[in-house]
Amino acid sequence: MKRLTAYLARLFVTDAVILFGVVCFLLWLVNCLRAFDVVSVKGQSIGTLALQGLLTLPPLAISFFYVCIGIGLARALQALQTNRELHIIHTSGGLRSLWTATAIVAGAGVVGVLLLSHFIEPDANRRLNNLRTSIAADLVNSTLKPQRFTQVTPGVVMLIGGRSGDGDIQEFFADDRRNPKTRRTYIAKGARVSSDGETYVLELRDGTLQNAEPSGRFSKITFARYDVNVDHFSQPAGETDQLSQTDSLTLVRAALESGNWSPEPLTALGNRGAEGLRVIGICLLVLAMSGFPSGRRARFNVPLEAVVLLIAFSERGLSAYSLLGPSTGALAMIIAGAGAMLMLARPRRTRPGIAS
Repeated sequence: MKRLTAYLARLFVTDAVILFGVVCFLLWLVNCLRAFDVVSVKGQSIGTLALQGLLTLPPLAISFFYVCIGIGLARALQALQTNRELHIIHTSGGLRSLWTATAIVAGAGVVGVLLLSHFIEPDANRRLNNLRTSIAADLVNSTLKPQRFTQVTPGVVMLIGGRSGDGDIQEFFADDRRNPKTRRTYIAKGARVSSDGETYVLELRDGTLQNAEPSGRFSKITFARYDVNVDHFSQPAGETDQLSQTDSLTLVRAALESGNWSPEPLTALGNRGAEGLRVIGICLLVLAMSGFPSGRRARFNVPLEAVVLLIAFSERGLSAYSLLGPSTGALAMIIAGAGAMLMLARPRRTRPGIAS
């Protein structure tokens, strides 16, 4: 690798990594503040709060990953243009080093974001689900205060009458309103939390299960014993999304073994793979906008960081509403960036001088 290529790649990567680290730290703090009821209400430690904030970070980090790469690349190119290094690169035949350094940054970004989307995010979702389940089990088993309503997760409220010496719960009540179509209420004279080492089960004894619908229909089931997994109460949406907790390699292996490629895994794989295309597209666009020095003065000096954010916002909107799939916006950025690069990099004809 040439010294110029190594210098440019190091400059691009440094700015992008610093920005991404700052964004991740701020997002982690926001996640911790949003989930502070884990400490204040659910009786968990600061370490549990920090771990939950860390496990909720990957989905947000993926959304900002290519934006940080684009802004880092833009800031580095602007610095090169300010100190005239970019002009020297163009006039001294260093364009190949500029293209190579950008390709290295884009390639490293693609590898990083695909690792995040295909493996790290599913593993974080699985660990977060287990952590929430253990928090809910601990809340029911030892933290719930008698004669006090406590929200386990948004939409789920529990109440106990008291506790016996061996840990049994007396007079258990739980109201589940997460499903807008059905309100489910659990009422039991006694309850107990048991575990097999991997899952937690709430054993309800001598009670009723009531279902109420918005239309007014009502059903009631009486039971002597009813076992329900604690993770049923720990998920904000009510049902555990197994697809989001499974890495892409496992999804592909399961599809190959069964021979059934259902639309859900294909959609998940497409959404995860589109993140790599976004990195390539944003790098091409930023290089086309900032990689070519110009002597013209703009009437309105718009910060390039804001332009990158606007491009990312437009790309997300196009991908969300396009009928062609989640990669539509990324492919549009790649086509636009590649087209602009070809137009700007083509040799320009110079007018012959006029003899006097």
